[in-house]
Amino acid sequence: MKNVKIIVATHKQYSMPEENMYIPLHVGKEGKQDLGYVGDNTGEHISHKNNYYCELTGMYWAWKNLDAEYIGLCHYRRYFTKAKKVAKKEEQKFKQVLHEAEVQKMLDYTDIILPKKRKYYIENLYDHYKHTLHEEPLAETRKIIEEKYPQYIEEFDKLHKRTSAHMFNMFIMKKEILDAYCTWLFDILFELEKRCNPAQYEAFHARYLGRISELLLDVWINQNEKNYEEVKVMDMQKVNWVKKGTSFLQAKFIGKKYDKSF
Repeated sequence: MKNVKIIVATHKQYSMPEENMYIPLHVGKEGKQDLGYVGDNTGEHISHKNNYYCELTGMYWAWKNLDAEYIGLCHYRRYFTKAKKVAKKEEQKFKQVLHEAEVQKMLDYTDIILPKKRKYYIENLYDHYKHTLHEEPLAETRKIIEEKYPQYIEEFDKLHKRTSAHMFNMFIMKKEILDAYCTWLFDILFELEKRCNPAQYEAFHARYLGRISELLLDVWINQNEKNYEEVKVMDMQKVNWVKKGTSFLQAKFIGKKYDKSF
């Protein structure tokens, strides 16, 4: 049986899956009140950067401190599921969270599990970022990749054409693959933080490092020709798709950037 550990990134107390494979992790715990979960401020960590890096402080902690053959990340309100039809009630949804037996079976034929791609339809990934957030950090990311990892530039530039991506920084992958990916990712992000001080932005936009990382995952996956299996993502809380869609259209057509998460 494979040793699989999946952190559940959370910043508050919430219902959690019962299987031992899942590890509730208090992200951004440094200086915060104890929630009764393992904190991302133990061992080697960047917990104090959570306001800028979002769930990536959890990813970093798992990368540096978890001893497992496979490591994954999901969110307290967003999980992988193989259910054909997602239940409406929260307690029923928890029964549909991806089970360890399902994970074990999938890892017999793939080393990486990713969420099904989110499709944007009417605009490419780069334009969507530019319309909803400040473009400068993403433009600077390209410069850093051109300097440090020029072999990735062609794949990065496909952001101007692609209209779908594996989002949410959710994954389950073999530890050595995660090690290679995180070594590359955090080298870029730490340099980006130096060049584009997040503190210059208001709180919502200061979290650009976590958002840019979502776009970089497929850049790395595609460049390294990694095979993967996709699994549906289930939201534990109701999503206001009307409000989300309206904000998306306002960003694209009248230049109104996002000011909060949905």
